[in-house]
Amino acid sequence: MPTIAAMLRQATRQLDDAGVDAPRRSAELLAAHCFDRDRVWLIAHADDAVPPAREAAFHALTARRAQGEPVAYLLGGKEFYGRAFHVTPATLIPRPETELLVERALEAFPPSALRFADMGTGSGCIALTLAAERPLWRGLMLDISPQALDVACHNARQLHVAERVPAICGDMTSPPVADSSLDCCISNPPYIAEAERPGISREVLDFEPAGALFSPAEGLGHLAALAGQAARMLRPGGLLLMEHGAGQGAAVHAMLMASPFWRDIKIHKDFAGLDRFCEAWKKV
Repeated sequence: MPTIAAMLRQATRQLDDAGVDAPRRSAELLAAHCFDRDRVWLIAHADDAVPPAREAAFHALTARRAQGEPVAYLLGGKEFYGRAFHVTPATLIPRPETELLVERALEAFPPSALRFADMGTGSGCIALTLAAERPLWRGLMLDISPQALDVACHNARQLHVAERVPAICGDMTSPPVADSSLDCCISNPPYIAEAERPGISREVLDFEPAGALFSPAEGLGHLAALAGQAARMLRPGGLLLMEHGAGQGAAVHAMLMASPFWRDIKIHKDFAGLDRFCEAWKKV
């Protein structure tokens, strides 16, 4: 039987040869999953022999990773804002940049009661994080995919916030939400243009849901439609927060400026200093 260290070395070489990002980290995460331990335990037990059943399970996952399947789908989960979220190929994989969107919403309002909606919720990571961080807030998760909503509802139950954050199946470009009923509308909508498809990594393009990635009108279609709907759904003085592409900041800012509904429009940057999400307040 191989040792854990030998198994990890072999898997790292296999993943490196396959062109996988961070091959060593991928191998360690998959091994930790197979042993139901953390990566620190793997280091401490590097010379332990690997039982055949665990070795077979690890090799199966490594083979799928070598084909580009994201680690989050292989493990069935991803951490977001310090909490574990179940994810499947029906949902986008939560990313650190989106945590900045959540942070801005938390900063913008006091902890007192308010109502918000997360449009295109996917795994529910945005809406459920807001609800978990703010016990008095009530939200709504909307997604066009019933499969994604099943994942979001599972996560809501796991985080014990399901009663405060119901789910609705619907299109964010024409959401069934009442006029002036929200204090905050927040979203990580599709915003990748079809022309950008050749530059998208295979891990994203081949495995994450295309409907949550691509948008018409050079990637601005969903952003424009959602801004129009938010002007209707938000109360006067309500806040719109939308993630967008790194090259879309100027276009999104101009779009919102051209509307008569918004004030205090800002484009916020991500960890890399790239334009990442917009903020706009509905005029009173």
